[in-house]
Amino acid sequence: MKILVTGAAGFIGSAVAERLAGRGDEVVGIDNINDYYDIRLKYARLRRIGIDFGGDDAPFGKELKSTIYPTLSFARIDISDKEAMDALFTNGKFDVVVNLAAQAGVRYSITNPYAYLQSNMVGFLNVLEGCRNSGVKHLVFASSSSVYGMNSKVPYCETDKVDTPVSLYAASKKSNELMAHAYSKLYGFATTGLRYFTVYGPWGRPDMLPMLFAGAIMRGEPIKVFNHGDMMRDFTYIDDIVDGTVAIVDSTPAKNENDVLYHIYNIGGSNSVKLMDFIGEIERACGREAEKIFLPMQPGDVYQTSADTEALEEATGLHPRYRLPQGIDLFMEWFRSDANPLR
Repeated sequence: MKILVTGAAGFIGSAVAERLAGRGDEVVGIDNINDYYDIRLKYARLRRIGIDFGGDDAPFGKELKSTIYPTLSFARIDISDKEAMDALFTNGKFDVVVNLAAQAGVRYSITNPYAYLQSNMVGFLNVLEGCRNSGVKHLVFASSSSVYGMNSKVPYCETDKVDTPVSLYAASKKSNELMAHAYSKLYGFATTGLRYFTVYGPWGRPDMLPMLFAGAIMRGEPIKVFNHGDMMRDFTYIDDIVDGTVAIVDSTPAKNENDVLYHIYNIGGSNSVKLMDFIGEIERACGREAEKIFLPMQPGDVYQTSADTEALEEATGLHPRYRLPQGIDLFMEWFRSDANPLR
């Protein structure tokens, strides 16, 4: 298959691109390499898969072939750039698109709302239009557990109502699901949304808990613990996320009960963990106790996330492979290594 992976310099995107290229698929990766977080990490992820621009300042539009994976190439392209995306789809002739590009971060959406509309709405529309106009058979796209918002029923199931978001980020992801459904109904190509739950592991984002906590603990600095530690998250190791995403890429979508080629799946660890237990695992792996500053719940946060993954398991036969202690050990091994550019 020929597959476009957007967000290919990102945490999940680089891992998915590597997995697909490693098995021989023809993969084109794109990313705008924005500075939401330290770009050294993004360029290090690219170098890990054989894409090296000779520095940390790739020009837009220049395509490079991987020196590790013969079927992988990458270009710096912003999905919100309609002209560039039109050209990409016209020339690409992709069978499948995996859209993992988005402006990430719940709290950042409160202070920088326009960034989310540009990337997560305008950019996603460009992806949908590209799929429609170039005959793409299947669009797999990243949604988020944040769409469940104020839903108090756990574990979260795909059939639960998701009309009470508590952040603009969550609202943008729910909007993506609605847009995809409309395009599948109107134009007949398959779309599948994946609601990811709190992803962690090697090469993870520095604005997320594992990197924040591990860095602070190793430097002897205090960590901020919101809602006084009374929160729960369904932490999901990166390899489980990649397994699920690639399995959906390989699936042959069938029409749903409404006769539309559209589906939504949770991808989570199926094990909601108390925040204080998570901190305890980081402390264990670091070999020292954290100094903690207990703070109230932050705007945009929710008390608990918990994934019902039965639908994904039925569709793919997959079950989560990694539990938290093993995942944290693997994360910390990378965190301490020379591979981590932010160490």
